[in-house]
Amino acid sequence: MLSSGKRRLFSALLHVQKRPCQPSRAMRLVQFQTPHLEGPHLGLESGIGGGVVDLNTFDPTLPKTMLQFLEQGETALSVARRALATQLPVLPRSQVTFLAPVTRPDKVVCVGMNYADHCKEQNVRVPKEPIIFSKFSSSIVGPYDEIILPPESEEVDWEVELAVIIGKKGKHIKATDAMAHVAGFTVAHDVSARDWQMRRNGKQWLLGKTFDTFCPLGPALVTRDSITDPHNLKICCRVNGEVVQSSSTNQMVFKTEELIAWVSQFVTLYPGDIILTGTPPGVGVFRKPPVFLKKGDEVQCEIEEIGVIVNKVV
Repeated sequence: MLSSGKRRLFSALLHVQKRPCQPSRAMRLVQFQTPHLEGPHLGLESGIGGGVVDLNTFDPTLPKTMLQFLEQGETALSVARRALATQLPVLPRSQVTFLAPVTRPDKVVCVGMNYADHCKEQNVRVPKEPIIFSKFSSSIVGPYDEIILPPESEEVDWEVELAVIIGKKGKHIKATDAMAHVAGFTVAHDVSARDWQMRRNGKQWLLGKTFDTFCPLGPALVTRDSITDPHNLKICCRVNGEVVQSSSTNQMVFKTEELIAWVSQFVTLYPGDIILTGTPPGVGVFRKPPVFLKKGDEVQCEIEEIGVIVNKVV
């Protein structure tokens, strides 16, 4: 018999599968493990909520981590395209453990107050320049892993975000060239300890954003050519089944191209780098009274055409 948590996860995945929002033959790259395979493997998710094709079985010369795959660029992508066009055995979803699409990136870049409706929620002006902060890569966990409440915080909050994954190295990238540097997109949860973000540590955001498990990602890296329009996607967050955030990525103040151009002025972007592009309104801290995550809660972050991640709070 399924536990109540697993039943909710299963029903959430069924809900996403029923939505006809995935483009035909979309490339959905994943990192996964099974009890019968040694270490992580690369795969193709066969549709939102579907099983997994093992790319390393299809071509044993492929690397087994997404970071190395992205570093190989077009050479590796061409192999994945051949696999996508071939009828291959699919591992049932129940037999695999999904990892974050990218682990141990060089950097995780985050953007604050990047949704016009989120700025309105806070009664603040829309920024004239991107507000940039970061998370450490040690905060990354998989799409169905647990979020651990740190004993140091009593104000842990939710933030669903569209994440951009860099596929090509670049510095001083022009906005007109930026999409050529994008491998694809995934769903991110920018878990935030508001007490540390807003009051402690001189009100610097870093510590409140980067506790372990504070960056669930997944379930797949959906390649940029598989997304209809990354800046016109439904985005939502549910806590224990209740919708708490619901918006569209068309509310983003600075789009993907502008963010890449801005960030690459200061730092070199490398394959596997992740950019979290901001969150829409509905976060807990601005509710009256404020609401924060507690042990036993379940958070579902969903973006149209990309999928849903489901994380239990422990």
